[in-house]
Amino acid sequence: MDVIYTDSDQDTIFKTMVLLTTTVRKAEAKRSIIVYILFLPSLVFFIAADTSFISQSQSLSYGKTILGFFSLGNPNKIYLGIWYKNIAVQNVVWVANGGNPMNDSSAILKLNSSGNLVLTHNNTVVWSTSSPKEAQNPVAELLDSGNLVIRDENEIKSNPEAYLWQSFDYSSNTMLSGKKVGWDLKRNLSIRLIAWKSSDDPTPGDLSWGITLHPYPEICMMKGTTKYLRLGPWNGLHISGRSVPRPNSVYHFQFVSNKEEIYYTWTLKNTSLLSKVVLNQTTQQRLRYVWSEADKSWMIYSTLPEDYCDHYGICGANSYCSTSAYPMCQCLKGFQPKSPEEWNSMVWTQGCTLKHNLTCNNDGFAFVDGLKVPDTQNTTVVETIDLEQCRTKCLNNCSCMAYTNSNISGSGSGCVMWFRDLIDIKRFPVPGNGQPLYIRLHPLELESIRNKHSKTIIVTSSVAATIVVILAIYFIYRRNIAEKSNAENNHEEALPQHGLNQRNIADRSKTKENIKKQLEDLDVPLFDLRTITTATNNFMLDNKIGQGGFGSVYKGKLVDGREIAVKRLSNRSGQGITEFITEVKLIAKLQHRNLVRLLGCCFPRQEKLLVYEYMVNGSLDSFIFDQIKGKLLDWPQRFHIIFGIARGLLYLHQDSRLRIIHRDLKASNVLLDEKLNPKISDFGMARAFAGDQTEGNTNRVVGTYGYMAPEYAVDGLFSIKSDVYSFGILLLEIVCGNKNRDLCHGNQNQNLNLVGYAWTLRKENNALQLIDSRIKDSCVIPEVLRCIHVSLLCVQQYPEDRPNMTSVIQMLGSEMELVEPKEPGFFPRRITHEGNLSSNLNQMTSNDELTITSLNGSNIFDIIRIALLFPLIGLTVKPIKRIRACILPSHTPETIFGGLLGFITVMHFSLPSLSNL
Repeated sequence: MDVIYTDSDQDTIFKTMVLLTTTVRKAEAKRSIIVYILFLPSLVFFIAADTSFISQSQSLSYGKTILGFFSLGNPNKIYLGIWYKNIAVQNVVWVANGGNPMNDSSAILKLNSSGNLVLTHNNTVVWSTSSPKEAQNPVAELLDSGNLVIRDENEIKSNPEAYLWQSFDYSSNTMLSGKKVGWDLKRNLSIRLIAWKSSDDPTPGDLSWGITLHPYPEICMMKGTTKYLRLGPWNGLHISGRSVPRPNSVYHFQFVSNKEEIYYTWTLKNTSLLSKVVLNQTTQQRLRYVWSEADKSWMIYSTLPEDYCDHYGICGANSYCSTSAYPMCQCLKGFQPKSPEEWNSMVWTQGCTLKHNLTCNNDGFAFVDGLKVPDTQNTTVVETIDLEQCRTKCLNNCSCMAYTNSNISGSGSGCVMWFRDLIDIKRFPVPGNGQPLYIRLHPLELESIRNKHSKTIIVTSSVAATIVVILAIYFIYRRNIAEKSNAENNHEEALPQHGLNQRNIADRSKTKENIKKQLEDLDVPLFDLRTITTATNNFMLDNKIGQGGFGSVYKGKLVDGREIAVKRLSNRSGQGITEFITEVKLIAKLQHRNLVRLLGCCFPRQEKLLVYEYMVNGSLDSFIFDQIKGKLLDWPQRFHIIFGIARGLLYLHQDSRLRIIHRDLKASNVLLDEKLNPKISDFGMARAFAGDQTEGNTNRVVGTYGYMAPEYAVDGLFSIKSDVYSFGILLLEIVCGNKNRDLCHGNQNQNLNLVGYAWTLRKENNALQLIDSRIKDSCVIPEVLRCIHVSLLCVQQYPEDRPNMTSVIQMLGSEMELVEPKEPGFFPRRITHEGNLSSNLNQMTSNDELTITSLNGSNIFDIIRIALLFPLIGLTVKPIKRIRACILPSHTPETIFGGLLGFITVMHFSLPSLSNL
């Protein structure tokens, strides 16, 4: 037997090195293979052979995985295990003697004549396999999958999967490709994942993962004998407690249920990849990892629990949990809190109880969709009947509380019925996920539901009809006003309407008394100048904390101890009283946790001062674009910031009193409080729309280069989709840690910004290269890839292709399938004089941002290009004044009236099918 000595394979995580030597003995024509263990300080010795079998004349080879002895930190605790050969971190995938370590090197691993591996230490059996039958010619083999198997050498060719024993059948904290988790019903063997007590102690902990053999088997995470997380049963299409799975490039999932076994498994789509699922006792999570060869580290691909609603039974009985609801625990229709006081205090453990006791004979069922079905412990399953027969069977049993199909594939089949309380229900916020459930209710409650729908239809129709009449009159009136305004050549941009006349504001803006009265009408606190100068030490340079689009920002402290941020508007900045009134009016009425709060204002003499709440962590750009501070924002924190910005923008676009377009969303205009919660700031360039208006145009383009949507930068057209474009840029910057204008990659005729680079990498299936290296250890790959995908949807060339913020939040917070993005705006940029001038401008700007104020819709490069085309004409760039009506002139009251009637008709036929939750 050949033994190879080498010191070149020192790529394991273990500090203690081993020597494996194989000796073959023959005794009474029976074979034993013994492995003696000696510990050496510096060399690693491997037994080499052409195959991975242990037989009379061969030893175990080392392919992708290695079987050997190791220690984890404590040299006096020695284990036999399996690990990846060429991976240097977190790579132990199976341990034989996790709960029974050896304290020195006198250990022997033996394959005995009956076909069992036996590990002994000082003549004491530490661990052994238990093959159900003896083999005439047993061999042990370590497969590249990491599965250690024993089989009869005579059957290898005829029946290669006839294993006498395999490590995949026994406890481990790791699930590899091809391993089954579930039950071998013939042997009554439960195959589970069992977490280690800690990362350096492979003793089995109390956290386990497997399939629970209820009548309707389901996947559960257990802490001892208590359910900690319930993923739910297989419903024929997917696991009930997970969103409908979207295609992935990593693995295939398979669920098998028959008379001999119930299990699930997964296999890698690309065998060159490495992936594993690990159960972690410390974090109480089940994590899927994918190995990144480029970074030489394990990347988190997915985690469970996904959200708070995944924890078992947190809302008590007969209720459901939804992350999109507030509060997140809600009683099922027909049920009420068992303890209203506790329920209102958000203590939900007692759950809900029926409003009316069931009658048994006259009960009915309410249909609810999009659920993870309740705990299946108290269920009965009948696979041979359809849904209607299932309803009858449940109705005839007074103890039956709910029913549904056991298999929802195709048109549905089978029947599962619940008895007693309905526990651990989760409702998915995105339609199409989960499965339906029919819940038994008292006839009075069912009548109440029907009456409520009828009343809703009547009230909605009546209110809508009244609104139609009022709007028709209002639009006619506004159109007449607009025609008069156009006739008088009033080209001023419309100000947000808060009960103030636009022309009066413009005419009287220089009159301090009128301004003061307007602000008092808005109920905005007014600060005197002495208070502000005292708080800021007379605007000392040391107190200056930033530079906004229209002035400087200073930190201050009021006499009551409150810290404030004072925005001092510069007279040379271009922001006049119009922008000042705009910003005050917009922010004064906005109340949202992701928007900065205005405390008051001050306008002595020529000064214009705005007083905001102070954000202790400054702006987002100071983190993500800084190599040191950027490390403070790991992926979970960045994802939290992304969601916060999205919620704030959704409030501006949809939930506030007016529809507000920010027009200058960028990293420096997102502030972070002490808990790193994001808050959108700087509304000096914002525009507000009333009613149904969703877009506008302007002769005065303002914003920041790199964040402006193409239609706004070129033509002066802006809408909520302009902000969506800016959000897409910001989302990419948060993921990548680079500014949109900083990154230049491309071929000979392309000079790509960050958007173009992201688009190119994603087309090449290399999107992971975009991830900021500072967050690779903490990032969840599906979330990052989804963020990149969503960002590219947001920055598409045409506004109508971009999603609105409602859709953006749904896409970020779910696993819904995403459409493919079209080519982004401003891509690709050719290398021209324009590109060179851009580079020069980048170098000239102190904070690496270029804020643009243009008199027409084109940027300065378009003007230069036109001027070069006409050198002899003495071209004068003169803005063309556009005359805009106050309402969309192409929409007559008749078309608006017809559209609203169409809306009422859709609502009329949609309401009866709404969910009863």
